Amino acid sequence: MHTSPSGTSATPTIDLNSDLGESFGAWTIGNDSAVLDLVTSANIACGFHAGDPLVMIRTCDLAQKRGVRIGAHVGYRDLAGFGRRNMDYHPDDLRAETIYQIGALQAAARSVGAQVTYVKPHGALYNRIAHDKTQAMAVIEGILATDPTLKLMGLAGSPILDWASAEGLSTLAEAFADRAYNADGTLVSRSQPGAVHHDPDVVAGQAIAFATGAPITSIDGQELVVQADSLCVHGDNPEAISLSRRIIEQLGHVGVAVQVQP
Repeated sequence: MHTSPSGTSATPTIDLNSDLGESFGAWTIGNDSAVLDLVTSANIACGFHAGDPLVMIRTCDLAQKRGVRIGAHVGYRDLAGFGRRNMDYHPDDLRAETIYQIGALQAAARSVGAQVTYVKPHGALYNRIAHDKTQAMAVIEGILATDPTLKLMGLAGSPILDWASAEGLSTLAEAFADRAYNADGTLVSRSQPGAVHHDPDVVAGQAIAFATGAPITSIDGQELVVQADSLCVHGDNPEAISLSRRIIEQLGHVGVAVQVQP
């Protein structure tokens, strides 16, 4: 969360992002248009875990028309597994595939007069590089080689944010309103019961905690404080639209506005 400079009365703010552009060919995932009416940042799939060239261009266009910030949602080359299967990579391959995916989305964005401003890794890659320095550095080097002004969005409290900062990248710390947490600040594996929250009250309550610095309760009952610049609601969550609306409404009740963070 960002607050106003000393001496001003500006409203505290936090970013709200969603993973979008994940439809592929004849298959439609989520309701991107409706979600884009609510979020302030869009993590757009780059064709490796989901998405295709036409979906990428159309999603960039929708985001641009709504003034939503665009991020490259890079992932493992794993369409069949939706990028959620852990994979071992040679660092050179992962670096090259990071460059490839960012470049593809940059071209799609430029074609509709938009711009990519950050990178958010997806799924298994996101969770792996939060703590695996070898893969993390491959992704960081790929970003730097493509455009060092791009920001890296990563798991709040994880080492990758420090590794990226040490290499000169700006970072955005992210928390997940609709995911359960382990006591160490990592996300509960989707293979475990209760890993994804569907109750709007639970999701909104967790979002408020992240935005105000209050503790959440981890899956094993321990208190955990997560400091975040951006909140995520997954676009493939069937309740994404209702959850996003509830988050925005409840944040407003505690005096926090949803808007893009600097």
